[in-house]
Amino acid sequence: RKKLSKIRFELDKLDNSLIKVIKKRTNLVKKVLALKDKKNQIVDQTRIKKILKNIRQKSLNNNIDPKITNKIWKNMISAYIDYEKRNFKKK
Repeated sequence: RKKLSKIRFELDKLDNSLIKVIKKRTNLVKKVLALKDKKNQIVDQTRIKKILKNIRQKSLNNNIDPKITNKIWKNMISAYIDYEKRNFKKK
């Protein structure tokens, strides 16, 4: 039981670190969004495919199940696309 609590504590600390990384990523996405002139520039399928391919390779190189990272990145990309669409101000 103590081992489980200790591991969960470590997971909570890691989650706090992830929140800080997500904040940094969000700030960069805001900068990218400010440079886009048209709403149709938000989704770039070529870039998405390249990102997912790179994440797969990095996952394999680090002995991480690529299905896990693929799901995480697809969800993150989707969330940021939604964020950009909701916050796009130009015509």
